[in-house]
Amino acid sequence: MIRKLITIDEAACNGCGLCAAACHEGAIGLAGGKAKLLRDDYCDGLGDCLPVCPTGAISFEEREAAAYNEAAVKANMARGMQTGSQLRQWPVQIKLVPVQAPYFAGAELLVAADCTAYACADFHTRFMQNRVTLIGCPKLDQVAYAEKLTELFRHNALKSVTVARMEVPCCGGIEYAVTEALHASGRTIPLQVVTISTEGIILKE
Repeated sequence: MIRKLITIDEAACNGCGLCAAACHEGAIGLAGGKAKLLRDDYCDGLGDCLPVCPTGAISFEEREAAAYNEAAVKANMARGMQTGSQLRQWPVQIKLVPVQAPYFAGAELLVAADCTAYACADFHTRFMQNRVTLIGCPKLDQVAYAEKLTELFRHNALKSVTVARMEVPCCGGIEYAVTEALHASGRTIPLQVVTISTEGIILKE
C-alpha cells in the first residue's frame, strides 16, 4: 500500500538519538551512529520525531510500505521493556561526554556510579529508561567531576538529576560532585539520590 511515513537523511543526522526517544512506537533506532527507521510497520506516520530533530534530518515521504501494525508495535515495546537497552546517547562516561549536546535539552539526567548497573539486575528499565545516562567512578577516574558537571548543568535546561550510587564509601564522591556542581551552577534542578547495596537492593530512593 502507498502511505505516509518518515524518512531520515543519514548525511544530515548527527546521531543524537532524540528522535528515537520521541518515537512512542519504537520505530527508530541508532545504528552506526545514525538514526534508522527499523521497520515500516512500526511507523504510524504521525511524525512525533520531526520536531525534536536538531538538524532537520527527518521528513515525510509517501511510498509503498507495509501497513502500520499496532499489535507488532505493542509486542516489540513489551520486549524492549523487559530486555532491551535503554541507552539513549553516546558517549556515557562523564569524562568523555560533551558539556553541551542536543540530547541534554529538556532531559532527565541519570549520573550513575559504574558499579550500579552490575549490582542492580533491572537497572536499564528501572533507572535508565527515558533518561540520559552518564557514568563514572570517583575512585578510579582522575577527573574533576564537579567542575565538568557544573558547566553541563549551567549550559543545559535539564528537567531533573538522579544520582545512582553504591552503598560503599567511595561512591560518596559521585554524589558529592553532583551536589557541588548543582550549587556552583546556580541552577535549581530537582535532585534525587538512589543508594544500592552490594546485593542489588535499593536502600534509599
